[in-house]
Amino acid sequence: MTIQLFQYPRCTTCKKAAKWLDEHQIEYENIHIVEQTPTKEQLKSFWELSGLPLKKFFNTSGMKYKTLGLKDKLSTMTEDEQLELLASDGMLIKRPIVTDGEKITLGFKEEDFTNTWK
Repeated sequence: MTIQLFQYPRCTTCKKAAKWLDEHQIEYENIHIVEQTPTKEQLKSFWELSGLPLKKFFNTSGMKYKTLGLKDKLSTMTEDEQLELLASDGMLIKRPIVTDGEKITLGFKEEDFTNTWK
């Protein structure tokens, strides 16, 4: 599977991730996370692949997260409800998500990218 970069074009963290991939000559498919929001099924597979708590997939610094008051609501929601919510709006998802179907990184940390994608 080709590496997929789920990103939002105006996100500086996403730009850093794309720049890192470009500099290391790693080919990837660029996917606009708002225009092509991952499905509930895709998000579930990303989450399972990552081994991270589902809460880590939320863009906690985003306006939408704050407007919806999710800080207090997530703990009372089921995993299924959280996945449904994430799939409803790409702006709720922490980005970028980079995956090849076997490995995944969430957000951008150069060390993680070096360990995972180089």
